[in-house]
Amino acid sequence: VVGDRLVAAARRDPPQVAGDGVHTVRELVNIVNADPRRGEGHATALTKIRFDDIALGCLAVQGLQADSVPAKGRRVVLRNNANLSTGGTATDVTDDVHPEIAARAVAAAQMIGLDICGVDVVCETMLKPLEDQAGGIVEVNAAPGLRMHLSPSYGHARDVGQAVIEDMYPDGGDGRIPVVAVTGTNGKTTTVRLIAHLFASSGLRVGMTNTDGVYVNGHQTDSGDCAGPRSARNVLAHPDVDAAVFETARGGVLREGLGFDRCQVAVVTNVGAGDHLGLNYITTVEDLAVLKRVIVQNVAETGYAVLNAADPIVADMIHNCPGEVIYFAQDRQQPVMATHRAQGRRVVYVDNGAVVAEQGGFSERFELSGIPITRNGQIGFQVENAMAAIAAAWGAGLAWDTVRRGLASFHNDAHNAPGRFNVMEYRGATVIADYGHNPDAMRALVQAVEALPAQRRSVVISGAGDRRDQDIREQTQILGKAFDEVVLYQDVCQRGRADGEVIGLLREGLAGAPRVREVLEIRGEFNAIDAALERLQPGDLCLVLVDQVEAALAHLQMRTRQEAVVPA
Repeated sequence: VVGDRLVAAARRDPPQVAGDGVHTVRELVNIVNADPRRGEGHATALTKIRFDDIALGCLAVQGLQADSVPAKGRRVVLRNNANLSTGGTATDVTDDVHPEIAARAVAAAQMIGLDICGVDVVCETMLKPLEDQAGGIVEVNAAPGLRMHLSPSYGHARDVGQAVIEDMYPDGGDGRIPVVAVTGTNGKTTTVRLIAHLFASSGLRVGMTNTDGVYVNGHQTDSGDCAGPRSARNVLAHPDVDAAVFETARGGVLREGLGFDRCQVAVVTNVGAGDHLGLNYITTVEDLAVLKRVIVQNVAETGYAVLNAADPIVADMIHNCPGEVIYFAQDRQQPVMATHRAQGRRVVYVDNGAVVAEQGGFSERFELSGIPITRNGQIGFQVENAMAAIAAAWGAGLAWDTVRRGLASFHNDAHNAPGRFNVMEYRGATVIADYGHNPDAMRALVQAVEALPAQRRSVVISGAGDRRDQDIREQTQILGKAFDEVVLYQDVCQRGRADGEVIGLLREGLAGAPRVREVLEIRGEFNAIDAALERLQPGDLCLVLVDQVEAALAHLQMRTRQEAVVPA
C-alpha cells in the first residue's frame, strides 16, 4: 500500500519441491537452489531453501526423510512459513485483487498511520471480499520488502519503487530543501545567522551551523565550533528542518569536504590575507581562495553564488559557478558591479541610505535605518553582511516582505549574534564585544568604532598562537592608530606558542603607535576585561576582542547588569 492505493500484491508460497519419482528430497532441494536467482540473504531475487532441523521436522510430519524419493508430482513443503528469506516464492496477483480487499488493506494502513506499508493477508482467494471467506489481515509492516514485487518468482514485475517516490515527492518534486553555504575570512557567522533569521521569518524551520554551535528551529542542539561537514550532515538528517544555512570553514573542507552535494546559494564574503595562512600548506591568498571557492563550484545549476564584487579574488569566482551570480558591493559604479548590472544580471549595492537589489528594470530598496545591525549604515562591515544576506535571500526565492521583516527584527545582541559587534553600556561608556581575530577584521572594526563618538578609546586584545608572527603583529599595528589605551592579555590556549610569546608579538606591533598612550599586560581574559572596565569614564568607548566568546559575553553582561542596579 502506497498512499491511498494498493500498488502491488503477491501470493507467497512456502519453500517446497515437487517430486519426480527419481531424486531424493535432499537432491531436489539442491536442484532448486542451483537456480541463479537464488542466493544468500536478501541480495538476490530469491533465497536458497534451508535444509536444516526445521526442514527435517517439517518432512517428518509429511512422513518423509531427507533421503526419501517422493512420487512424481507430490508437493513436499520444507517450512510452515512463506517468507522469501527462508526460501519461499512469490507470485504476482495484483490484477486478481478484489476491490474490497484492496480497500481493507488501505484502511489498515491508514488506521495505523502509515503512508507506505506492507499488509499481510491470510485468505483462500484474492477474487472475493475477505468477509465472504475465511480470511483476514494478520500483519502490517512499516518497512516492507519490495523484491517479491520487483522480481516475483512468477508473473509480472511491479515498479513499487516508482510508486513510493511519486507518493513521497508529488508533482515532480525532488524532496530537496534550500541549502545556503557561507564562507569567507570575515563576516561568516553574522551572515549565516542573519540568513537563517530571514528564512525563519518566512515560517520555515531552519537548521543552522556556525562556529558557535548547531541550531534547529531556534534551539541549540550542539555547542562549540560546528562549521564543518559533520554538523551540516546532522542538520540535513534532522526530520524537522525545512531549510539549512551552513557556515563552511576552512578546516572542515580540508578534512572531509562538504556536508552536502550541492547548494541553492553559496556566499563568499571576502578572502583576507591575515587568517590561516601558513597552515595546511596554504601559504598565499590564492591558495586560500581555491579552498573557499569549493562551495561556489557546488552551486546547483539553478542556484546562485553571492560574491563580493569589491574583492577581486572573490569576484573572479564567477568563472567557477555552475549557476548564476549575484554580486554585492557598496559602490554600484565599481567596475565588476557596473558590468554585471549592465548585462541585466543581479546586483546588490548601497544608494542614498538604502540597500538596493536590482536586476534589469526591477529594483527593491531596504532602508539602512530599517536594518538595526548597521546602526543606520554607520557600521560598514555590517552593511556588507546585510547585503550578502539580502542577496542570499533573493537567490533562495524568499518574498521581499519577509526579507524586510527579518532585517528589521534582527538585532546584533549577544543572543542573535554572540561576539559579533555586541554593543553594551557601562557607567555611561560604550562597550563593544567582538570575536575579530585577524588584520582584516581589525581594519573593519577600526572603521566601525571611528564612526561612533567617544572621548577616549581603549581596546582589550590577545592573539591566536597558530597565526603567523606577521599577522599577530599587524593586528596591533592597525589598532595602534585608533586607540588611546591597549590592554594585552594572554589567551587560554597558546596553540603551540611559548608563555608570553604572543603578547610579545602584539607589543612589537604597537612599537611607534601614533595614538597609544598606555599599554597594560594582564594575565587572564576576565582580569583584562575587569581592568579595562574599571578605567572607563562616561563618554569612553572600549572594544573587547573576546577569546572565550560565550564565557566572556556572560562575564560582560554580568558586569553591566551589576552596574545598572541602583543601590537602595
